[in-house]
This record gives sequence, C-alpha cells and structure tokens, in this order.
Amino acid sequence: MRNIVDLFLTASQAHPNNIAIIEKNHEIDYNTLEKQVKQTAMMLLSKGINKGDRVLIFVPMSINLYRIVLAVFYIGAVTVFLDEWVNKSRMEICCRIAKCKAFAAGNKIRVLSFLSRELRGIPIKIGTKLEPDERSLEQVEVMDLDDTALITFTTGSTGTPKAANRTHRFLNEQFKALLKEINPKPFDIDMPVLPIVLLCNLAVGATSVIADFNPRKPAKMKTSKVIDQIVKNKVNRITASPFFFDHISSFLFPKKGTLRKIEKIFTGGAPVFPEQVKNYQKVFSNSEINIAYGSTEAEPISLIEGEDLLKYEKEIANKGLCVGKLYSEIELKIIKIVDDVIETKDDELSEIEVGNKEVGEIVVAGEHVLTSYFNNEKALKRNKIFTQNKVWHRTGDSGRIENKKLYLLGRCNQLIKNQNSYLSPFVYEYIIRNHLGFSCGTVLDIDNVITLIIESNGKSPKRIPGEILKYDSVIYLKKIPRDPRHYSKIDYPKLSTMLKKKY
Repeated sequence: MRNIVDLFLTASQAHPNNIAIIEKNHEIDYNTLEKQVKQTAMMLLSKGINKGDRVLIFVPMSINLYRIVLAVFYIGAVTVFLDEWVNKSRMEICCRIAKCKAFAAGNKIRVLSFLSRELRGIPIKIGTKLEPDERSLEQVEVMDLDDTALITFTTGSTGTPKAANRTHRFLNEQFKALLKEINPKPFDIDMPVLPIVLLCNLAVGATSVIADFNPRKPAKMKTSKVIDQIVKNKVNRITASPFFFDHISSFLFPKKGTLRKIEKIFTGGAPVFPEQVKNYQKVFSNSEINIAYGSTEAEPISLIEGEDLLKYEKEIANKGLCVGKLYSEIELKIIKIVDDVIETKDDELSEIEVGNKEVGEIVVAGEHVLTSYFNNEKALKRNKIFTQNKVWHRTGDSGRIENKKLYLLGRCNQLIKNQNSYLSPFVYEYIIRNHLGFSCGTVLDIDNVITLIIESNGKSPKRIPGEILKYDSVIYLKKIPRDPRHYSKIDYPKLSTMLKKKY
C-alpha cells in the first residue's frame, strides 16, 4: 500500500456509479468524486503545495471536506484536521503546533483569518469551491509508509492539545482494524457521524449520508430532520457517538417509533451503559448493536455487542463497566497508577504490572497504536512507555482484566482512593443513571469530601441509598459539562473548574 487514497481509487474503479456521499440534497458518485479529487490535486500543486507540506483543513463534514482531504493525500501532502467545534483560541494553538504551509476553509472561516495572527501567517489560502482543471493527473504520489499522512488533535482537556502524528502505515493499520470490525459493504448506506468512518466507507465503495446537524451545537440537533434523512435515504447502518443514539432514542421511544431498517449501529467515544443499550434495542429493533472502546491514539482497543453488555450489568457495581474482548491485533497490560513519566528497561513491563483482576492504568501496543506526537517531546515522554521492542501508549484510563474481558472504572486521575480500593466514577455514573433515574452524574473528591454531582432540573430523590453509594455530600447542577468532541462523556476538568468557581 503506497497511500491511503489508493483504497478510494480502487473502490471508485470497482463501483464508479455507486453514490459516494449524500449531503442534504446533493449527492456525488465515485466516478465524479474521483475526477474532482484529481482536479483539486492539480490545483494544490499549482498553488505550490507539494509532498510533505502541511495543509490545515477547517471544513465542515461535507463532500468538499473529503474531496480536499483525498486530494491532499493524493499529492503526498499532510492533512492537518481541526474539529468543527474548536474556538479561536484553540485554533491558534493548533496552528502554532502544526506550522502549516496552506489553509483550506469555507468563506465564513476565512473571514476569521483576518482576526487571527496565526491564520494570517499561513502563506497559502484555499477556498472550498471546486476549481476545474483539465490537466491530467493519474499517478498517486509514492509514499514511504512512515511519512506523516494526517495530524489530528486530542481534545486537550488536561492542557494543551496533543498533535497526533498519523503515518501512512498507522492509517493503513487503523483502517484495517476499523474495516474488520465495522465491516462496511459496497452497497451499504451508512450515516457516519465520526469523520474517520466516512473515509473507511470511501475505501470500500459504500454510500455515506452526512447527518444534517451542527457539531458545534450538538444539543440543538433537530432530531426529526435527521430521522427524515435516515428514512428518505434508506440508511441501513449508523456509526456515531452515544449522544447521537441517545437523542434519536429519546425522541422516538415516547412516540413508539422505530427504525426497523437499520441493520447495524456502531458507537464509541464514551461509555455506554445498559440502560442506553435497552433504549437502543427498542428503537433500533432489528439492529445489531456494537460498542467500541478506544482513544485518539488507539482505536479500537476492545469491542462488545449490546446483548453481551447486558449480560454483565450485575457486575458493574463490583467490577466496573465491561467493554468486552480485546481487538485481536492489540496488546494490553494493566500497570500501577502513577502520575510520573515511566521509564523501564523491562520489555515485558513486569516491574510495573499489577496482578490479575487488580485495578491499574490501561496501556496498549500494536500496529494501529500511535507511537508519536508532532513537535511535543514532553507529551511523548508522559504518554508513552519505551521498551526494547515496543512503544506502549498510556491511555490514562483505569481498568482490570478478568476472564479475558476488560472492565473500565474511569479516568485514572478521577479515581478516589478508599482504604485498599478505589471508588470508580463509572460505577457511580451507572448507579445514578440506572438506580436513581437521572440522566447524568458522577463522584468527585472535593477537599477530601466525597461528593456526588448530579444533573437535575429541580428533580431530586427523597433519599440516596448510602448502602449503594458511598458519599459525604451532594451537589445538584442544572447541566454537567460534556466533552466537546462527542458530547457524550463528562468533561471532568471543566466540571472541576466550574465547581471551584461556584463553591
């Protein structure tokens, strides 16, 4: 494999008339998209963008986004991808890290460049309008597998965002892993809310329907409009964060509505609890439910089907949230929880491994596990463990292995030490949702006071059973902040900051 765009070209040759992407009332087939990708590639070359140059792309999920991304891959340049939800401050930080030669964006965002010194400093500006070019460009640039293909950024919830350096080798392996688990087919019609999944669809000839909502304001998603899209376009698969499925389920269930033609749903990016699975089963009544656990630097790590998750519901309070068996091509170990940089000469990590069933930090290694960050030596030392033959990624998540299954307890820095064990945020979140009937809640150690944080609009239980939850105090909030990328899991740093200001 020379370049990830080879997969798209192969799919295009095999299925030229298949619809590649549907965006609102617009659609484009593979043959047309291929021609436009080559035209865009010629335009990039004519503007002085060459192999290895970094191109900042700040374009909403659209036909234009994937046309430009594939064109950048085509000429061997590097795509630097920014999420739609980023603000001006974060955008400028990412610009300083990546040091891009070119900037591709829509008119609205290009106006922002006049207000940003960092964006103004990028020499080449590119719009999203297709610039037809009749010149021929047939040969994909031959790439070294270890050349950088794509740079994305972590959410930066614990500080400055890290630039994830994805090589062509890494992308190939990640695609291999995702294609194996998601398993899209040439004539599937998928609604992929996760951008990387749409690329996977383009690699096999499947059709992707872009959901009509603004990721910058996920809570304002017009659910009925998205459901109409699903029905109108005969979507048979959906790949999205739990928030997306929660929204659709809560909209349809009171109306006794179902989406029976959906054959498979695939979700990840945040914990999924049994109560959510039960809701999905009611609405997506004929669908196989698949839940992936992973991170920006390693996805997938493990997978579990919805039916299997329900089998382990009674174990959550004692063991944590079961996320299934490990992906076959990944290695995983549980190590002692420490805040410091870890250096070891032991290739097996035996010095710092914990025993079977014990709680510790999850570390992973494999071909689709990120081994480097762009221009960030500090993050590399903090988040990786270098042994003789491997680079292990520290996920920052706590968990345990039992009976060849992985159980999650929450972020390591959010565990609360309780005598000889830990209080798990995930266990509290599960009990607050399933037993107390609230949509969201967790536990924090606030100045050595074990504090329940519960999202409530005036509703409060008459009694919180102490035999189920250990706590000293309760705080009710109108809204608990969610992560900006998936809007599905609690944003703990933001929550902590909010509580410090308020209490």
